[in-house]
Amino acid sequence: MTPPSRSADAFRCVLPFVARTWRSRAGLVAGLVSAITVSTLADVFLPFYAGKLVDALSLADRAAALHAALPAFAAMTGLSFGALALRHVAWSLVVPMTLGSMGEVARRGFAQVQRLSTEWHADSFAGSTVRRISRGMWALDELNDILLLSFLPSIVVLLGTMAVLGSRWPAMGAVVGVGTLVFVSTAVLLSTRFIAPASALSNAQDTRISGALSDAIGNNAVVKAFGAESREDERLDRVLGKWARRTRRTWLRSTWSGTAQIGVLLLFRTAVVGLALRLWWDGRAAPGDIATVLTTYFVVHGYLRDIGGQINRLQRGVNEMVDLVSLDAEPPGVADRPDARPLAVSAGALRFEGVTFHYVGHATPLYRDLSVEIPGGQRVGLVGRSGSGKTSFVKLVQRLYDVTGGRITVDGQDLAHVTQGSLRARVAIVPQEPVLFHRSLMENIGYGRPGATRVEIERAARLANAHDFIARLPRGYATLVGERGVKLSGGERQRVALARAFLADAPILILDEATSSLDSESESLVQDAMERLMRGRTAIVIAHRLSTVRALDRILVFDRGRIVEDGTHAALVRRPDGAYRALFERQAVLAESA
Repeated sequence: MTPPSRSADAFRCVLPFVARTWRSRAGLVAGLVSAITVSTLADVFLPFYAGKLVDALSLADRAAALHAALPAFAAMTGLSFGALALRHVAWSLVVPMTLGSMGEVARRGFAQVQRLSTEWHADSFAGSTVRRISRGMWALDELNDILLLSFLPSIVVLLGTMAVLGSRWPAMGAVVGVGTLVFVSTAVLLSTRFIAPASALSNAQDTRISGALSDAIGNNAVVKAFGAESREDERLDRVLGKWARRTRRTWLRSTWSGTAQIGVLLLFRTAVVGLALRLWWDGRAAPGDIATVLTTYFVVHGYLRDIGGQINRLQRGVNEMVDLVSLDAEPPGVADRPDARPLAVSAGALRFEGVTFHYVGHATPLYRDLSVEIPGGQRVGLVGRSGSGKTSFVKLVQRLYDVTGGRITVDGQDLAHVTQGSLRARVAIVPQEPVLFHRSLMENIGYGRPGATRVEIERAARLANAHDFIARLPRGYATLVGERGVKLSGGERQRVALARAFLADAPILILDEATSSLDSESESLVQDAMERLMRGRTAIVIAHRLSTVRALDRILVFDRGRIVEDGTHAALVRRPDGAYRALFERQAVLAESA
């Protein structure tokens, strides 16, 4: 879902989202609304008692004036302290309500991102995604304060004032009602039609700043390798320049909006004071009544002035939250069916049955009616030119994408009808570029099986030829590996990934170019560990270096989404014009020339 482009669309998607977060804390919200409503009624009745106080003090008899003034004074004092106590209750309730809501939307946003498709993650900046979640979380804090602690009291005061004044002087009630309507309409129109479009653009550019920073910082090794620090500085300057221009326009529009709103308030005040003078002149209002009207106006003026600012804050909060709401509405790409069952693996036999697969945005399918069977326990190599379909094959086995036609089964179970969690728990993968968490080696290896003991983790590390280098580290298994494992060499990262796969002990194994970028010593250690890991499992090995697949039970040769050859290494190299033989001979020539 793309972010709504119009302000009205943004409000329509954001406000119901906020209301849903309130429903899960209905008790706190009800208590808060009750406390703030009752406390605000004090502002409606205070001017009434202020008028009585003025009328009392105008009596000629000072004793009688004091006697009449004391009840009004007591009522004003009681209302003020009662309102203070109830406001404290309201603000005390908003703290746990908002903290709970913020945590809920952050968890929900994170869970949603974790489950979005591989394609979505490939098209998105991690830094921008983090910014969308964190900014939306804090926007919810802002919206809760605005809607419950600012708008609600304002509505109570405005409706109450119109009712109180209108019951005594209908014309005054009408002036307050019309003035309020004109002011609020002006503030809303300025916010939604004048400020919001500029604010949406500046927010979008703010997100791009996070993406640009994340992109450059995350690839700092490449920046250093090419001495490109100045280039990246210039690139960020361009992004910041565009952000500054857009933000300046937003802030200037906010300034003009504030000036226009104050102008409307001045006209409103002129109308109220003028009508009050007319009522006094006509003998329909005493000095105390005038004091009531003026005090009431100043109360209303304060709330209206706040409403003008709150509408701008509301618009800004909605704009800042719309990215998170859009993220929440993003379709997962690959979803479990309602009747999905856990995958039960016995032999680990894998079968593609007439599979057609089409990447979104590509003109033609990658696979068209692809059929192949891999018996349980067989070790199979996938070879072919880049883009021939090897990596897509294993992604479909993991169900990172859904097939367009046909089906894929494991031990006869259609992968489209099993839960993704159970499938991936039974498929271990060692990628070409292992990515580790910025956590300890113990935690990184243990990721393969939650709850594994230290003994089990160390055994997996020994099987992966990783224990010796880990033991030599100052903190051993407690060593933090840095972001994405940057503190380890490529061979060390690969062995940690293998240890993770050993610990997972999954019946189906995928090795994706696991030795493609290693030195000879690391390759030997990784190859030795891979041999142990593949025993007794259905293993799929993607390889460009054909030396890694020579000893496998079977080799599938891919070309443009088709399996053009299928056999053992010995059988395939004997084919005079075979694709595999051509690849093998080319690599042999390159190896000799090197």
